[in-house]
Amino acid sequence: MAKPVRAWQRMLSGRRLDLLDPTPVDIEIEDIAHGLAFVARWNGQTIGDYPYSVAEHSLLVERIYRMQNPKAPAKWLLAALLHDAPEYVIGDMISPVKAAVGPGYGELDLRLTAAIHIRFGLPAALPKTVKATIKRADKVSAWLEAVQIAGFEEAEANKIFGRPKDALLQDLTIDLRPPVEVRADYTARVNQLLQLI
Repeated sequence: MAKPVRAWQRMLSGRRLDLLDPTPVDIEIEDIAHGLAFVARWNGQTIGDYPYSVAEHSLLVERIYRMQNPKAPAKWLLAALLHDAPEYVIGDMISPVKAAVGPGYGELDLRLTAAIHIRFGLPAALPKTVKATIKRADKVSAWLEAVQIAGFEEAEANKIFGRPKDALLQDLTIDLRPPVEVRADYTARVNQLLQLI
């Protein structure tokens, strides 16, 4: 009889997260913030002395979402900040790799997202309108990242992500920082939003 394959990961908090059946009680913000601060976007193919992390990207997406939706309640700001949270354990796969892997990756992402949302008081599945507005902010972030740190020409980024409105681009620059700083800022912002919910 074949030995079952291990499908859990030990987190730094001591929690044991089952990737096939994640539960909200095994999810801690410190684990998410730490993992995301060390996961590089763009497979690390960015300029600078530090990787551009998923945690930094998530902070930017939440800021853009807030700019686009100034009256949004704190719970949806939190949802924007947590939009890539599953990547703290499954990593950040670029779109071409996700397409090659197939639907299994998406199913894993959905299970983890639901557990994370429940852990922090959000609905397991976001309303479609909220999800769509977060996706719009995510695309603005991707365009900024592409042209500022990932070596894309604006014309190429416009074709792939769509050019954001100029008003959104004002005052949005990407500064690469050490993971320890990003981790602290991510954790602080999550805790700040949780107090507002």
